[in-house]
Amino acid sequence: MKKTTFAALSTTALIAAGCASMMKDATHEQALALMKGSFQERGQAKLDRLSQDDTQRVCSEHNASNPLPKEAAARIEQEQLKMIKYPADGQYLGDWKEGEKIAQSGQGGQYSDDPTRPAGGNCYACHQLSKAELSFGTIGPSLNNFGKLRGYTPDMQKYAYGKVYNSMAFSACSSMPRFGHQKVLTEKQIKDVVALLMDPKSPVNQ
Repeated sequence: MKKTTFAALSTTALIAAGCASMMKDATHEQALALMKGSFQERGQAKLDRLSQDDTQRVCSEHNASNPLPKEAAARIEQEQLKMIKYPADGQYLGDWKEGEKIAQSGQGGQYSDDPTRPAGGNCYACHQLSKAELSFGTIGPSLNNFGKLRGYTPDMQKYAYGKVYNSMAFSACSSMPRFGHQKVLTEKQIKDVVALLMDPKSPVNQ
């Protein structure tokens, strides 16, 4: 009798778990359909922006109450690291003055922006860059004195380039945009941003 009851309970639990999973999937699909239905394509702003890749989907399934397992995080970082395309010339620093313009620009990607003009990085929206800034975001850490604190070594330059190119390669499910991976910034632009962070003459390091 006990065995029969246990088996029945086990079966019930499996069915409940399956139903919960189906409900979760159905709710997700309904939410996605609702979101897509509230947007309209305009110019360069296409609906494909609402579609997540496999990594983004995994990250969306986890939060503070359901953290991403360490093994999954390590796997994501390894996969994303392989996707970074480092400069063929082995040079990571561009022009910090151009990098500052990119970091301060939020232009690009919006339907009202000219798609033929280069996009900005909008870095100040999440980070403090220099002491002279009066207003900046705090979603990301301060980047003030980035090179001075970490050293101006080639390894650190390469790290900075990779971080800007694909932040998830160093922090799984990072909220920082994958600027190179998603083709928001070009190789030259990323070099210029890295120079802003790593050039001793940059206002970031003053």
